Amino acid sequence: MAQFVFENDLNSILKLDTPITTAPLMRWQRKAKECGSSSVNTSVNTSVNTSVISPMKVLNRSHSSSKTPSKTPGKSGAKVQGTPSKAGGDRYIPNRSAMQMDVASFLLSKENEPTDDTPTKKEQQKAWAINLNGFDMEEAKILRLSGKPQNAPEGYQNNLKVLYSQKTTPGSSKKIGRYIPSMPDRILDAPEIRNDYYLNLIDWSSQNCLAVALNDCVYLWKIASGDIIRLLQMERSEDYISSVSWIKEGNYLAVGTSNSEVQLWDVQQQKRLRNMVSHSSRVGALSWNSHILSSGSRTGHIHHHDVRVAQHHVATLTGHTQEVCGLKWSPDGRYLASGANDNLVNVWPSVQGDGGEFVPVQSFTQHQGAVKAVAWCPWQSNVLATGGGTSDRHLRIWNVCSGTCLNSVDTQSQVCSILWSTNYQELISGHGFAQNQLVVWKYPTMAKVTELKGHTARVLNLAMSPDGCTVASAAADETLRLWKCFEVDPIKKKEKEKASNSKSLIHQSIR
Repeated sequence: MAQFVFENDLNSILKLDTPITTAPLMRWQRKAKECGSSSVNTSVNTSVNTSVISPMKVLNRSHSSSKTPSKTPGKSGAKVQGTPSKAGGDRYIPNRSAMQMDVASFLLSKENEPTDDTPTKKEQQKAWAINLNGFDMEEAKILRLSGKPQNAPEGYQNNLKVLYSQKTTPGSSKKIGRYIPSMPDRILDAPEIRNDYYLNLIDWSSQNCLAVALNDCVYLWKIASGDIIRLLQMERSEDYISSVSWIKEGNYLAVGTSNSEVQLWDVQQQKRLRNMVSHSSRVGALSWNSHILSSGSRTGHIHHHDVRVAQHHVATLTGHTQEVCGLKWSPDGRYLASGANDNLVNVWPSVQGDGGEFVPVQSFTQHQGAVKAVAWCPWQSNVLATGGGTSDRHLRIWNVCSGTCLNSVDTQSQVCSILWSTNYQELISGHGFAQNQLVVWKYPTMAKVTELKGHTARVLNLAMSPDGCTVASAAADETLRLWKCFEVDPIKKKEKEKASNSKSLIHQSIR
């Protein structure tokens, strides 16, 4: 008969609409029983939770609510596993009263209700947002479902801009630095050029002719035609050229030699005009001031030669104790600057003192090495630039009237030569150990504009083209390099030419 009982129980289980007579108590009923709840509360909770938790029909089985069935359906004698005797055996589900359920139902229904978006309330919320935050929150949203970006209100200032923004210059007003080629325009061979720091071996004339001294010869390179002419050669092989310098007009060339001579040559006729002998050792520096030619020798003496008269030696300047290697007259002809191997820079007047002797108006002793690099500022006649040798390596700017040092820069290398630009407020210096480079400096800040590298040995001398655009550098690597580092913009060049032409016309009308 047991199989018939099992079959009947199975059929009753499959009928969902009929009550399950042998099912165990629900978990909430077991919890209520363990907590010692009364049968009244159990029946109440049963009715409440049944309506809330299960949407299916749950029948009230009061006959089975007091105890758990002892046998599984269809199996007589089988024990059903009992519920935990302690409250901590299962997770805790609190008892919910009818009031709590009503509150929850109210909140759920309230949340799903449409919000009050009346214009009055929106304006009130907007006013609160502006007062609290300084802007409308709706307008400040990052992501919006709109076709065009939202603009900030007029007069709005972000307080975080100072911390997290960087001031940038508009592209149209941003100043772009001029282009300076890093490679030389031309490279020429200079074989047998003497690697001597104290000599001045190149000079560029106003007629666009470059003079180069190569051991015992002087060569002329005419830039316009490209012709190369050997102007002279020393008679004795042991003698060599120690300095060259063009007169301002560019038609005469002064040549200093190792046998203490100063020669004057006519370039057009390629003929020596004079041979002036007054020094007792080699002449390493020359400089012109109109018809006066100044020469510095290894003895430390500086001689003035008046090339117009037979007795050419007209004055002697004795302010140095060692070889004079730097010599330059100021553009206005008022002062002569001299640098020597005694680390001294002297500034001489163009006229004699009361005692009939030439006395330096200034003597600068700040350099710690030989001073060969000497150059006057073309637009400030009282400003002088000097550079020291390996022991000093400093580039210094002087005011010769007050005797003050306007600026000083440690170049980290030997300063061999200095030139001022006539097209820009800049100057260029040639260096020796260790990079053998040319450096362009901004005046008066003395900020480094660029470096020009290419020579493999120290740069001995620099020379400037008459238009001020090109610099020639002669180095101990036996090369001569031309650098277009001061080229002028074509528009500005035309304006400059027009200005110069107008000035010349004014002078002619005055005459």
